Amino acid sequence: MTKKQFAKTIESVTAVLTGTYLFASFPGFKKKKKWQHLLRWDYAHRGLHQADQGIPENSLAAFGRAVDHHYGIELDVRLTRDKKLVIFHDDNLKRMCGLDRKVIDMTYDELSALRLSGTDEKIPLFSEVLKLVGGKVPLIVELKDESKRSYAALCRLVCGQLSAYRGYYCIESFHPGIVMWFRKHHPEIIRGQLSCRPPKDAPINHLVFLLLTHLLTNFVTRPDFIAYQCQDIMIPAYWINRHLFRIMTVLWTIRSRKEYDHYRSKADLMIFENFTP
Repeated sequence: MTKKQFAKTIESVTAVLTGTYLFASFPGFKKKKKWQHLLRWDYAHRGLHQADQGIPENSLAAFGRAVDHHYGIELDVRLTRDKKLVIFHDDNLKRMCGLDRKVIDMTYDELSALRLSGTDEKIPLFSEVLKLVGGKVPLIVELKDESKRSYAALCRLVCGQLSAYRGYYCIESFHPGIVMWFRKHHPEIIRGQLSCRPPKDAPINHLVFLLLTHLLTNFVTRPDFIAYQCQDIMIPAYWINRHLFRIMTVLWTIRSRKEYDHYRSKADLMIFENFTP
């Protein structure tokens, strides 16, 4: 093979790989009017919590405080063993409740006996939060499913409760299957793909992290927005989705005024905590 033939082969392979990547990471589109009502808000991460004031994350107190201060809310929804929807971030109760058990292995009655971070606040039901917020501020609803069990029940129950909700919201998840479920069953609901660099303890060759980091599941999930960890936006996939494909972008989690000012022009929505914008 001559140098000219080799160079041409490299060009062809590069073109094919580039085309394949752009196809795989290509998101869906919704007209701006579909999500315009989400844009003028900043979103309090797990509610407007403040530990030193006895207001734990993902508590009714934190959500009520966000409403009072006119911030949108980001929250986490999980299933209990008896198929109740609760608001809780971790899959394990250890950090917030001091009990080394998983949420999915407990009933709601059992969870109701626990308290968050030594306060009087309990783990709330999704329905309680929807009633409290009452459409006063928009919601970013993250669906959590790390139990290796079917996520369809989680999606159906969330949709069931949101169908009666009179307020603005969108859903997001790290789990591409969840995002794809909404594409198939409820395409009218604005859906987002969460992503970030792989955690340090993740296997470097782990296919799932590779696909998520580079948004290579977009071709099946066709998200309406991507939500990326702010420190990781140098990943080409973020730039391509924001600047080439021009879909809505969300950054998490902004933890200071300095970070807020730095990232403000780099996303459409900001999720913050530990300060107020």
